[in-house]
Amino acid sequence: MPLSKTGDGRARRPILISQGEPSGIGPEIALKAFARLNGNIAGRPLRIAGSPPLLHDTAARLNLDSPSWREAIVETGPPVNAEPGRPSVRNAGAVTAAIEYCAAACVDGKAAAMVTAPIQKSLLTEAGFGFPGHTEFLEALTGAKRAVMMLASSDIDPPLRVVPYTIHIPLAEVFRRLDPAAIAATARVTLQSLRTDFGIANPRLAIAGVNPHAGEDGTMGREEIEILAPLIASLRSEGHSALGPRSADTMFHADARRSYDAALCMFHDQALIPIKTLAFDSGVNVTLGLPIVRTSPDHGTALDIAGKGVANEASMIAAIRMAADIADRRGL
Repeated sequence: MPLSKTGDGRARRPILISQGEPSGIGPEIALKAFARLNGNIAGRPLRIAGSPPLLHDTAARLNLDSPSWREAIVETGPPVNAEPGRPSVRNAGAVTAAIEYCAAACVDGKAAAMVTAPIQKSLLTEAGFGFPGHTEFLEALTGAKRAVMMLASSDIDPPLRVVPYTIHIPLAEVFRRLDPAAIAATARVTLQSLRTDFGIANPRLAIAGVNPHAGEDGTMGREEIEILAPLIASLRSEGHSALGPRSADTMFHADARRSYDAALCMFHDQALIPIKTLAFDSGVNVTLGLPIVRTSPDHGTALDIAGKGVANEASMIAAIRMAADIADRRGL
């Protein structure tokens, strides 16, 4: 994969976009974002990894006919036979192949970052995919010690960045998974990424309680007293700015957000409801702790509108911009 050059002659590695679920809106928003950005972000060319026939058919439905995007397609095989809104397990291999290609290109230094379109996790699981989602898959592909999911938006004031400690597990399992060492490790990865990937010299991390009102002095649960408070004290002793445990119901309004740079939450919806409410069209999923840069739109495959040409590419564009910003900060 050739490198492009900016006007001053500096080599700029491309950013790769994986096609995602072929029957979802991934191919559509990838092509729309490519067109809106004219195939380039901050001097970096965009490439779309996936099935050329699928992308050609999608472009035809969208009335996009430009040689630039045709030249930007990277075939990652195997071929797909997709019907909008009706995902099939037979296309699972094509979905994972595109992700694997992008990850390998980033690890090898051929690409600066990868941006993944949404995948249909249930279909991949049916096909034997052994991971809950992108985060865990990329952790395995890159050999990362701990990959951490962050959802972030810089388009609201003040910005919001949230990290769910537990992700795709039943709510009934959350309390059994509250391991103080693992929570602290997630906090450290988050704090380090705030420095290196977001340029915050002295990051502040707010840690949410798991119970209503953060347990209210033990009257609504003792996890804050017995698990979270001691690990927060430990993080502070290491020199980190760790705040909490905070009551999750009062930590996401504008004034509260000004007191921290990221929020570490204890379960999926505790983190995702506020950002999807405040920044649904500009939220970005960024994987922290990887040796590569990976972002994604903060939404799913939207099978109900797939093939109708009405999908909003704003979150995909935000994900591409964030990937480029992080790649710049890492010097890639």
